Amino acid sequence: MLETLREAERYLDGLIDLERRADFDYESLGLARIEALLAAIGEPQKGLACVHVAGSKGKGATTLAGAALLRAAGRRSGSFTSPHLESWRERFQIDGEPVGEATLLAGLRRIRPAVDRLRADPRLRPSFFDVSTALALELFRDAGIEWAAVEVGLGGRLDSTNRVESRVSVITGIQLEHTDKLGSTLSRIAREKAGILRRGVPAVVGPLEPEARRTIEGRARELGIRLRHVPAPEVRATPEGLSFRLADGRPLSVPLLGAHQALNLALAVESVETALERRLDARELDALRGLSLPARIERMGGAILDCSHTPDSVRALRRALDDAWPGRRWTLGLCVSRDKDVDRMLAELAPRVRACVVSAAEPTRSLDPHELAERARAAGIETVHVEPDPLEALRRTRDSARPDELVVLTGSVYFAGAVRAELRRLSSAGEAESGSPAGGDR
Repeated sequence: MLETLREAERYLDGLIDLERRADFDYESLGLARIEALLAAIGEPQKGLACVHVAGSKGKGATTLAGAALLRAAGRRSGSFTSPHLESWRERFQIDGEPVGEATLLAGLRRIRPAVDRLRADPRLRPSFFDVSTALALELFRDAGIEWAAVEVGLGGRLDSTNRVESRVSVITGIQLEHTDKLGSTLSRIAREKAGILRRGVPAVVGPLEPEARRTIEGRARELGIRLRHVPAPEVRATPEGLSFRLADGRPLSVPLLGAHQALNLALAVESVETALERRLDARELDALRGLSLPARIERMGGAILDCSHTPDSVRALRRALDDAWPGRRWTLGLCVSRDKDVDRMLAELAPRVRACVVSAAEPTRSLDPHELAERARAAGIETVHVEPDPLEALRRTRDSARPDELVVLTGSVYFAGAVRAELRRLSSAGEAESGSPAGGDR
């Protein structure tokens, strides 16, 4: 009957969940399943103006910032992001808030008959992400939402979101990631991301390596569209947040950590202004000051929680903490998925880390913590402990930290999701979030 969120989760567990599998054939994705499902529930994407966001990094932050700016500009907006940290509900937001449990369950009950019919056909059996995407669009339609910011799940060309009606297409940047699925070169990955570009729909892109830029510009020429390039802003970073200027000189200040977030916000501004065909005023831009980015260098419970999982993103994490607290050493809690570039990630992290606690948050995807410990030692981290249980890893990381060290938890979305509720409890119990998130703050 799907009367509770737990019942809904059990139902969804019966679907193919490619997010938690590293061994699926990417080319087998196709769009036939999502097309059949959307057709069966009445094409809820029709008439929904979307800011459609792809990219190797920063697409979640750009999506959430875009939705916030749309709201500030007077548009009721929704957002669809993935994956979630603690609850499936996080993926679906309307007017800046996660969709209520009753609303979510009612939406799933409406589309379930179509899902069940299609499950009988092996060619059209929808995946977990297909159903999540269709549900987001159904929820937006039911709420009367006319604008949405939608994050691509994987790649772009074959992604379930690639049937939305985009008002602007966004590519935040291109890195070597998911190389077993998207390709082993920047050009091949860029070609997959460029699959979201549409004839007649403007596109906004962040800074690109020459190889990726040539590929994306070539696809744009084929479609007859002009790319709007957004440069990385020059940023002043402090423990209180970021100050920077947009390309046209307008100033922005936000209470976020990580200079790289300035680019994500600049991309969101350019994308929304392109979609609305007008410039946002200072009051509308000020909405970004209230933006919440869970597990993106998030300070809570006497720690820094971050879901970085590529060498470039952990480098950005390291630089962000160096900017805010120069010279500070870390005690690190770490969990990494098997398909990630673990050794390059560790090479970026090791110079700052005195002690490390390794864990495994997702049974089917996390690298064995004993192997991760060996590789951490090989990278030069002398003190490494193994705690397979994420909550025990959190406890030991906090307990191991010296008063002058930062407590940092990173490496995996699944790890961040597994420990965030406990960090929130610690915050509610009186953990100070001002100052540095160090061992002495406990």
